[in-house]
Amino acid sequence: MTPLLGGLQWPIFQAPMAGTSTPAMAAAVSNAGALGAIGVAAETTEGAGKMIRATQDLTNRPFNVNVFCHRRAIPNAEVESRWIARLKPEFTALGAEPPSALREIYQTFRGNAAMTALLLETRPAIVSFHFGLPEEEQVRALKQAGIILFGSATSVAEAQKLADAGIDAIVAQGYEAGGHRGMFDYAAHDDRLGAFALTRLLVRQFNLPVIAAGGIMDGAGIAAALRLGATAAQLGTAFVGCPESSADQGYRAALASDAANHTTMVRAISGRPARCLANRFTRLAESVADAEIPDYPITYDLGKALHAAAKAKGEFGFGAQWAGQGAPLSRPMPAAELIKVLVAELEAA
Repeated sequence: MTPLLGGLQWPIFQAPMAGTSTPAMAAAVSNAGALGAIGVAAETTEGAGKMIRATQDLTNRPFNVNVFCHRRAIPNAEVESRWIARLKPEFTALGAEPPSALREIYQTFRGNAAMTALLLETRPAIVSFHFGLPEEEQVRALKQAGIILFGSATSVAEAQKLADAGIDAIVAQGYEAGGHRGMFDYAAHDDRLGAFALTRLLVRQFNLPVIAAGGIMDGAGIAAALRLGATAAQLGTAFVGCPESSADQGYRAALASDAANHTTMVRAISGRPARCLANRFTRLAESVADAEIPDYPITYDLGKALHAAAKAKGEFGFGAQWAGQGAPLSRPMPAAELIKVLVAELEAA
């Protein structure tokens, strides 16, 4: 292993998965010799601090704290009003009313002084960035604090920006990956590179550790990524079914159903492209043009409201059930046990 991974026994990283990973999950994975992670992008600074400290209380091993570096949303009252009207029949069928206006529910880490101060105070071993990069001053301050920095890239061009910024390792997010596509600019053309093709391209071009991510669910997949030159493999969907996950019963049931065989990339849930299990929301989104969808994360405000209204009626089909193309390989078990299984499969491979 490279010095970047000092203290880790296994080249297995659990993906941060904002809203799904928990301190208990991250600590269990790290305590098992792999790298656990929490995603704090959906949290306030206070909430993020509680998550980080709760994880630190459960493990003295390294773990990853992930933040989103998206650009601020560009409000458009007309588009947002039409979007509310479009989904109003779904609310009506559930005996609920949609919100009258939509909010920008998540703060970006870019220029976020309070969140930067929190990370400098708590000093997690690793901080990772999704959707782009923070400001140069933030990168400089985190590195001076001895924090290792990861950045997600979906293309060689994005990886070059990470390398130029001094990021320590690149997460090669393939098109197979579940959850939000990490594109810096989601309106730009997407070559939709798979995890293994992207990993190989980045390994050849950059003198930085590359972490393969997307569709990897077992030890054989981890071994394949390592053979291509990856330093480690990052798995997300593999951990959704763990008891430490905060996934609700509908999400877990969908992951264990035929829906796992039919993941789809959808923008209408949050405003950014993200891979989701086939459900009522993804079917609703099939006929929606991008121009009709409000900006991220404004769209997500309505998506979350619809899911909450449906969930109150026992309907889970409007949830953000993020999952990668390897979803049918999911094996629900405690996170530490899953690490043991993955290690055994990796060694056998």
